[in-house]
Amino acid sequence: MKNLRTLSGTVLCAGLLLIGSGCAVTRGQETVGAYLDDSAITTAVKGRFVDNKDVDASAISVETLNGTVMLSGFAKSGREKTTAETLAWKVVGVKAVKNEIAVRP
Repeated sequence: MKNLRTLSGTVLCAGLLLIGSGCAVTRGQETVGAYLDDSAITTAVKGRFVDNKDVDASAISVETLNGTVMLSGFAKSGREKTTAETLAWKVVGVKAVKNEIAVRP
């Protein structure tokens, strides 16, 4: 009986350590909270693209990791590329923007 209590206590402690260790989405990537923040940033940036008539939201991809927004895809002009970057910077929580949009008329 004493061994059973020790075993169950050990299992309980191990479980609590696993749960409280940060809950990484992918090992070494980011926590669940950071993932949700990044998802909100991505959604907000895409929403700004859809609301702006100068940016083709369907031609530009948006990814966010730890507050850094990565823009990729194609723009019809340098102005569209710049506008997309400017809109991304205006979203709350954005720490950096990497603009990899290619201009293709």
